Amino acid sequence: MRSLVIGDSGGIGAALRNRLAAQGEVIGLSRSRDGLEITSEESVAQALGALSGEFQMVFIATGQLGQPEKSLLQLSSESLLAQFSVNAIGPALVLKHLSRLLPRAEPCHVGVLSARVGSIGDNGLGGWYSYRTSKAALNQLVHTAAVELKRKHPHGVMACLHPGTVDTEFTAGYTRDKIAPNVVAQMLIDVLSGLSAAQSGGFFDYQGKRVMW
Repeated sequence: MRSLVIGDSGGIGAALRNRLAAQGEVIGLSRSRDGLEITSEESVAQALGALSGEFQMVFIATGQLGQPEKSLLQLSSESLLAQFSVNAIGPALVLKHLSRLLPRAEPCHVGVLSARVGSIGDNGLGGWYSYRTSKAALNQLVHTAAVELKRKHPHGVMACLHPGTVDTEFTAGYTRDKIAPNVVAQMLIDVLSGLSAAQSGGFFDYQGKRVMW
């Protein structure tokens, strides 16, 4: 199996790359090492345009939290735009330039890291306006892209994945129980590879359970 990990220098991305390396060739792209700016279409097009061949598994493991808002009074247009640029627009640009690298005659799986807080139906606490809405937008973008994927890649699967609370720099201030990156990476790989074409466009957590929209 040949795999691609976008954002492979982060905690989850690096763990995904290491786990996938045991199953075949893995290519990783990141901002820190490769200069990939996912909010710039020129950068995305250049980075993915330099790749050749086909990838049976792809993970888009990019994301940004920023400073979560506790109330509307803390909300700003700048924070909203920053979160949307990284969490929604960036992955969408990657998906736009990814299609030619996916096989048409055999199965392929594309997983995009989202977050449960992007679920509208599961939101009972409020707050986190910028992050929540950017992830909700990401979920809609991935779901819509999955509809188009079926037309060109009938055996393809594209899904939003909630990794849980993983022990990385991203969650350094969290006090709740955290999952080791290498453990959740294997769980995400198992969940994504186990999804069928009929489940494409869905939203699943690291245990394979559906997350409500």
